[in-house]
Amino acid sequence: MVFVLVIGDLHIPHRAADLPPTFKTMLVPGKIQHILCTGNVCTKEAFEYLKTICSDIHLARGDFGEKIRENVPEYDVVTLGGFKIGLIHGHQVVPWGDKEALAMWQRKLDVDVLVSGHTHEVRAYEHEKKFYLNPGSATGAFSALRSEAETVPSFILMDVQNTQIVTYVYQFDKELVVRKKVFNKEEA
Repeated sequence: MVFVLVIGDLHIPHRAADLPPTFKTMLVPGKIQHILCTGNVCTKEAFEYLKTICSDIHLARGDFGEKIRENVPEYDVVTLGGFKIGLIHGHQVVPWGDKEALAMWQRKLDVDVLVSGHTHEVRAYEHEKKFYLNPGSATGAFSALRSEAETVPSFILMDVQNTQIVTYVYQFDKELVVRKKVFNKEEA
């Protein structure tokens, strides 16, 4: 089992002060092997906090100009278990969050799973036998598409096995809600 934290759009301190305390008590060192971050971390301090959870961080460049380390790529492709996973921020997908536009990126990167952010709306779904994840905003920061009242703090935890990914979608709106979704890779 490989545990992967999928997180993004923190917008600290511009749109949110911090992660919800409930999330901070859950996200502790030694439990997670990889972090996939869709960008818009915004500060070196927030990035350093993520490094305390896990030092293996794959980060896509958000539209707020990540200046937290040199050469943050627009996209990344990571192999975990039997899966090729693509990572983008999502601002380059037009229209934002659109299934067909995301499918174009999935084909461009030739991946089994595409992780994107930007919409601040958590999503985990299958489309054309591929898996799509959007961790939403870990802080509940507002976006151009959603007001602060409409945005619920969220992240995704993946348990990656050889041909199966079990996702746990965490959302915090007055209380913690966790949804589970399983994706099985079809053999060619």
